[in-house]
Amino acid sequence: MLSHDKRVDPIGTCVGVRGTRVNAVTNELAGERVDIVLWSEDPAQFVIGALAPANVSSIVVDEERHAMDVVVDEENLAIAIGRGGQNVRLASELTGWKINIMDAAESAQKHAEESDTIRKLFMEKLDVDQEIADILYAEGFTSLEEVAYVPIQEMLEIESFDEDTVSELRSRAKDALLTMEIAREESVEEVSQDLRDLEGLNPELIAKLAVEGVHTRDDLADLAVDELTEITGQSEDEAKALIMKAREHWFAGQE
Repeated sequence: MLSHDKRVDPIGTCVGVRGTRVNAVTNELAGERVDIVLWSEDPAQFVIGALAPANVSSIVVDEERHAMDVVVDEENLAIAIGRGGQNVRLASELTGWKINIMDAAESAQKHAEESDTIRKLFMEKLDVDQEIADILYAEGFTSLEEVAYVPIQEMLEIESFDEDTVSELRSRAKDALLTMEIAREESVEEVSQDLRDLEGLNPELIAKLAVEGVHTRDDLADLAVDELTEITGQSEDEAKALIMKAREHWFAGQE
């Protein structure tokens, strides 16, 4: 039954009076525990609900990698992760998002590392000093694409930049992106046919692997799961399945 009446309590309706409805389902499942999660069209809110009863301190959504960094305090860390990672794994399967659980210290360290990486990217690719890189990062720029293609007026509003500086930065960013794209295409050309034909790979994943020097099926097979997730942004299960597929030829004929 579907209802759009906001007066209806969805969780209470599923639980039933004194838990009669949810208990009936539990009995049918031979005592299997049933958790009821409130759906939300907001992915972050949906993940927060899926991790209950753990209290979430903050959450960072990475749309490109389809992943979320969820920060909880020490008291909620074990609750969010669950025994053997069961809770976070089930929440990930339910929501369809890769979920990384961390405490405040781990979150701060990751943020510092990411900001340092972005600053170094600007310094290297735009050929600027740390002061310019710091200003770009402080103003919310995190990629060369943003420097190259955000509306020029947004960059002109930066107090430290005049029109000539903005024009030069945008030009350098576009040149750097073009150079990187040419290098990416050349790297993809080096990918072996056996890797191109591997089930589970698509042109986007092949390009990501090629940029990181993964050009053959054996190169992929030699990767650890965490290395592959870092390159492709896949979930651990997806990465594990892809690596095992790449290793199949190692064991062919042994049965």
